[in-house]
Amino acid sequence: MPRLLALVAIALIPWTLWLTFTLPSRHVSDDYDVAWVGFDVALAVVIGATAWTIVRGSRWLVPLAAVAGTMLVCDAWFDITTSSGATERTLAILEAIFAELPLAAICGWIVYDVERFSATVDRIRRPTPAARRAALRAMAEDERI
Repeated sequence: MPRLLALVAIALIPWTLWLTFTLPSRHVSDDYDVAWVGFDVALAVVIGATAWTIVRGSRWLVPLAAVAGTMLVCDAWFDITTSSGATERTLAILEAIFAELPLAAICGWIVYDVERFSATVDRIRRPTPAARRAALRAMAEDERI
């Protein structure tokens, strides 16, 4: 399998060079909207599934986070490179800087160190001592009634 992947990586070099010199800089597609909607639906499903695996503590967290992070980087790239005009490009860059790439970085952190990420999530979910005392007081008052 590593050899196959290495061969594909090597084969992509001349393919990419060929595309560099033969692709038009502008191309109109009848299904441009379908491509973007389909990609964004898939992205939403993967991000939602990643969130679900965080809540459930599923073993699918790392692969889903890897897919989500990759898709977010691709989304940022294509949003920027396919934008038209200064305003659209500026908005795409801002969305990449403040939304897509930070979320992709979080996904990368999950993939890199899922144990530390999970410990952080657990620490955030754990109630503070003050919240625990307030809950115990409320339960005690309910029992008196």
